[in-house]
Amino acid sequence: MKKIGILGSTGSIGTQALEIIRKNPTRFSVTALTCGRNFERLAEQIVFFNPQVVCVELEEDALTLQKKFPRLEVLWGEKGLIEVAEKADCDLLLNALVGMRGLAPTYAGIRAGKNIALANKETLVAGGEIVMEAVKEKGATFLPVDSEHSAIFQALEGNRDQEIRKILLTASGGPFRGYSYDQLKQVTVEQALKHPNWSMGSKITIDSATMMNKGLEVIEAHWLFSAEAEKIQVVVHKESIIHSMVEYMDHSILAQLGQPDMEIPISYAFTYPDRLKNDLCGVNFFALGTLSFEPVDTSVFRCLDMAYLALKYGGSYPVVLNAANEILVQQFLEKKISFIEIQNTIERILDDHEPVYNLELLEILEIDKEIRERFEKWD
Repeated sequence: MKKIGILGSTGSIGTQALEIIRKNPTRFSVTALTCGRNFERLAEQIVFFNPQVVCVELEEDALTLQKKFPRLEVLWGEKGLIEVAEKADCDLLLNALVGMRGLAPTYAGIRAGKNIALANKETLVAGGEIVMEAVKEKGATFLPVDSEHSAIFQALEGNRDQEIRKILLTASGGPFRGYSYDQLKQVTVEQALKHPNWSMGSKITIDSATMMNKGLEVIEAHWLFSAEAEKIQVVVHKESIIHSMVEYMDHSILAQLGQPDMEIPISYAFTYPDRLKNDLCGVNFFALGTLSFEPVDTSVFRCLDMAYLALKYGGSYPVVLNAANEILVQQFLEKKISFIEIQNTIERILDDHEPVYNLELLEILEIDKEIRERFEKWD
């Protein structure tokens, strides 16, 4: 039985992961769970999965849980999150946290010898260099959970020593595929949250609508697969059936296809190198009819080019890109800014940024903090 720890157990990826575990009680057990402020849902998960240790964001919530579960180890705050990542008794630690707060516990877990299943893009966007160095040093198993990176990982299986021509990173195009720049000025939060294919958390759904999600995935793919930016091509594939492809030097292309459901990449990470039977419907190619492909209109969706530039210039640029995007997406969700202001403001911030290089973890976190404080002053 494989012991699983989950950072971010009450979010979209975390709850889907727990559903897989619930369906397969003889294959998996849960040893650690963490959440932010949704401790009521965490309490329900504790009753069902009986973990050894949990962590919440606030001390008062931790005290409430400790009274309810006196035999359970209950931690709180950032230090508690890192302690879970370091000390939890698990064979695999799933990082399903949202945003920059996923970096420090991932790094701590790797340094402590944990095997990682990663669903937190920001870990590699902001800290790719130090994280992948730690993975190499510790010999950790590091498995991608994003559907696109899981697809690339699978397409590379059996061909790890082969030189590749390019990675074809697919994108649905989000709810505003085909929109003009002027049309983007009019979109609402409610429209942006209606993804045509995927059911995801609000932050990643907005990132998909701006195409920043694909930009972050380009940076993530660079670190995961040691691929230069020029070898990562984004292809809009509105059906979301091909999750990504790898083209080899002989122009052979290997692709991973499947329904747009996160159960597939999560379960593959849980059981790698095996595969887990599920209850999903397979792809019906006759009903589907056609698969379509088109380029991204970067004159409209400028976030993608910003991510490529941040990757090209490196250093602190991706940290700033990520921090600004997180803050602006939240402001949009709170209806403080318009949709188009997300990309326009990120562009201005990157233009003004003076980069710093050879960053360690604390320096990355400090730059992230400085960007957030700058936004607070603007408010």
